[in-house]
Amino acid sequence: MPARGKLIGSGRTADVYEIDEAWVLRRNREDWGDAAAECAVMEHVRAHGYPVPVVRPGDSRTDLVMERLAGPTMLEAFAAGAIGPHEAGTALAALLRQLHAIPGRRPGTRVLHLDLHPENVMLTPAGPRVIDWGTAEDGDPGLDWGLSAVILAQVAVDDLPIAAPARAVLVALLADPAGLTEAGLAEARRRRAANPTMTGREVELLGAAEELVRTLAFPPRHGVPCDKGNREST
Repeated sequence: MPARGKLIGSGRTADVYEIDEAWVLRRNREDWGDAAAECAVMEHVRAHGYPVPVVRPGDSRTDLVMERLAGPTMLEAFAAGAIGPHEAGTALAALLRQLHAIPGRRPGTRVLHLDLHPENVMLTPAGPRVIDWGTAEDGDPGLDWGLSAVILAQVAVDDLPIAAPARAVLVALLADPAGLTEAGLAEARRRRAANPTMTGREVELLGAAEELVRTLAFPPRHGVPCDKGNREST
């Protein structure tokens, strides 16, 4: 097992420790997730050219050894004014499309990240790198679009100073909402409500968040009844 150094980052479910200048140890808390499964999906998408860190499994199901990345998260860069909301939303959309071009490990599916938002994109000198694959699975891309959109919308409908910028990122993400489906959006809300890391306030915002996404992605056409079924994926 690699020697664990100082704590250099913490999230809702894991802590990150320094190993050396090239590697870090990401350790899930309270036996959360399966690091070996996360490592496997990251290796799968990396083999197809997707921008993820180099990883290797640790010595337990809670540990993942990961390439140490230089640079801010997309959220940090956005907060610092290094990138704007249109650039951030457009980049997230491009990362989703690139990911969904990768075949899943089950026939007829695509790889889904299911937590792709600005905190999980590192902006390195070599380009963006997508991290935190603990929720990844194979399935229909509409769910991935739905979750990214709902996560942003929960911030956009809150009363925090970042709400307006988050809405602008969401608008850019959904500039071409072809990947989003009604079924994906409904399932995204259900999964967010069932997520044990969510706060009570975040759960309260889900209704308004879903409605905002629906307004942006499925606007009724003038003179034509809104037929939500016509956006289902095939």
